[in-house]
Amino acid sequence: MKDLARFSGERPVSEPPHPHSQAAAQVRLVTISDEEADQRIDNFLLRVCKGVPKSHIYRVLRSGEVRVNKGRIDQTYRLKEGDVVRIPPVRVAEKPENTVPAAEFNILLEDNHLLVIDKPAGVAVHGGSGVSYGVIEQLRASRPQAKFLELVHRLDRETSGILLLAKKRSALTNLHEQIREGEIDKRYLALVQGDWQNARQHIKLPLYKYNTPDGERRVRVQADGLASHTVFNLVRRFGEFALLEAELKTGRTHQIRVHLASSGFPIVGDDKYGDFALNRAMQKADGGRIALKRMFLHAYQITFRHPEHGKPVTLNAPLARECEQFLKSLGQAGT
Repeated sequence: MKDLARFSGERPVSEPPHPHSQAAAQVRLVTISDEEADQRIDNFLLRVCKGVPKSHIYRVLRSGEVRVNKGRIDQTYRLKEGDVVRIPPVRVAEKPENTVPAAEFNILLEDNHLLVIDKPAGVAVHGGSGVSYGVIEQLRASRPQAKFLELVHRLDRETSGILLLAKKRSALTNLHEQIREGEIDKRYLALVQGDWQNARQHIKLPLYKYNTPDGERRVRVQADGLASHTVFNLVRRFGEFALLEAELKTGRTHQIRVHLASSGFPIVGDDKYGDFALNRAMQKADGGRIALKRMFLHAYQITFRHPEHGKPVTLNAPLARECEQFLKSLGQAGT
């Protein structure tokens, strides 16, 4: 058994517990820093007490065992800088060590506020839904000294490219505000099948998110869905295929994939919304064309205001090698 209430950023306890009180010796008093402020107490405890079931966290909150500044609080309380949180002993069975393998990814930018990586296709950004761990868990495992590391946004598992992470809560809050205000410019490259005609085309189709009977998350075009807007620019034609640049004007789940599929131009390799017969054909080499065994969607460029100084930052991630090689194998491109 081990005490999961221990916290690497713990401050000294002002009054040491009585030496004969085992339970008291395991109580932790944590003083909230500026970076830890402005989050709900339940979310803070879930991070500090890793591995403890949510139901147990909420039980100790309801019981009053968790206190802030010696007073009772409910689960919606937002922490303030300087708050002193009393964390009671929370024990769970020992778990195997190193269950998440540490990993680093190609870094596009790193400073005291941000970490921006080039995520490969096939890697989830976080664990859940049958995935044991993802990018965020692997990065935390490789950087145990990091006091704060959170995803700013998400990418689908099969999408490669630029992924932003915040190293300070203030940076996370700032970037989320930019996303809400539509100030972040995100660009993707997608390969579709079909005779794409327009050099620049706006697609505005409302998107509705739902779960399939087996719990899989899906999205469809539906009149009462959320307003969604993507602008597509024709980059180059490759025979029966077209390489498009996608500008996200809104940031809905699976937005690019559903907008294209619903318009008759499925992304090559999309196993949720694509042309399944086409995908099977693309997985096998044919003449000079090599096989493509992933979805051809890549987040290649992002522009945002840096959360520290407010100056614009533009980052680029080159097209993934397997996608670049596939384009070359398609032969001479059209105009």
